[in-house]
Amino acid sequence: MDIEDIVLMGREFFSMALLLTAPVVAISLIVGLVISIGQTVTSIQEQTLSFAPRIISVVLLLIFMANWYLTTLQSYTTLIFTRMIELIR
Repeated sequence: MDIEDIVLMGREFFSMALLLTAPVVAISLIVGLVISIGQTVTSIQEQTLSFAPRIISVVLLLIFMANWYLTTLQSYTTLIFTRMIELIR
């Protein structure tokens, strides 16, 4: 196992983590921004108003994209185990 292999596996890990968290963070950001704009326009200054729509939107996103998440994680796990077997030999 060379340092290049370790760096490659680390890079793939962080890119996979970014790929999997980006949709959740993006939808939370978009919903929060829309709620904030709505609060500004209507002069409602309730800070807790944006939490429920964010949570609901993130849960719906996770339900909608569950198949993609599972498929992506399965292929990544298979790739990692294959690489580990190749590095042992």
